Amino acid sequence: MIARVAPLLLVAATAVAVPSIALSQGATGRTVWSGVYSKAQADRGAAAYAQRCASCHGDSLAGGDQAPPLAGGTFLANWNGQDAGALFTRIKTTMPLDNPNSLGAATVASIEAMILARNGFPAGQADLPADPAAQAGIAVTDTKPAG
Repeated sequence: MIARVAPLLLVAATAVAVPSIALSQGATGRTVWSGVYSKAQADRGAAAYAQRCASCHGDSLAGGDQAPPLAGGTFLANWNGQDAGALFTRIKTTMPLDNPNSLGAATVASIEAMILARNGFPAGQADLPADPAAQAGIAVTDTKPAG
């Protein structure tokens, strides 16, 4: 009896897990290559970044002694396969280092848009949502999807 039940449990677990994995990998097809922020939003983010982030992460987003880079290969390697909502949450809850969780959601989304722009991801027509749940379906991928 156990021999028959175990395969059924495995099939049931797979049926639940596979869709969850697909959703976390951008099953909607939206990626940072889909134009998920506006140029105006990235421009607002550049101003906020200069005021609140550049002292640690540098003007070029290259990082510093205790601040990781926000552009380039290391940044992309760290975030590849995650979603934009996770990046939003990381910025919102941990930055700036001397006053975590002090940036408003709209400011965080604008800074995130600027980071995406500086990493070469294209702008679109609409602003990136200032809500991590709304960004959860946007996959961060270091290479542009085919098609």
